[in-house]
Amino acid sequence: MALILSSTSFPHQGTIASRQTCDGDDLSPQLAWSGLPANTQSLVLIVDDPDAPDPKAPKLTWVHWILYNIPTNVLELPEGVTDKTLPEGTRQGLNDWRRTGYGGPCPPIGTHRYFHKLFALNAFLPDLRLPSKAALEKAMQGHVLAHAELIGLYQRRASSLLNSK
Repeated sequence: MALILSSTSFPHQGTIASRQTCDGDDLSPQLAWSGLPANTQSLVLIVDDPDAPDPKAPKLTWVHWILYNIPTNVLELPEGVTDKTLPEGTRQGLNDWRRTGYGGPCPPIGTHRYFHKLFALNAFLPDLRLPSKAALEKAMQGHVLAHAELIGLYQRRASSLLNSK
């Protein structure tokens, strides 16, 4: 059985609702998974945008959310999960706003792709003290049993862009 990541908030390759972006309430989407491999000890979730700042000329991958050591008995995160409502034992990393927690899509131009990546690990990671994506990926090396991706799309409305200037 393959590892599967899904959401009731948006379909794979579908549009992310504005309530889950900087144009709305900036709520994290509902995410659910199934098909954990045998020997899975913990889960990692990384949400990033490889299209920053402009999908026609991307220069960097912007990190929106980092969670690690998600317990294997947890099969979903509800919409709007916060630092206080994360599953017990779950640790966070720093996103590219240099803070923990979910930071929703807020693209300056064009339609961006938001990769929600779930990794099943054969280890429980030590406290990495608010790692960056690069530090977390280094710690994960040699421990990934499987991974799954869910891609959401978002483009800001012209009126949203005008209001943010």
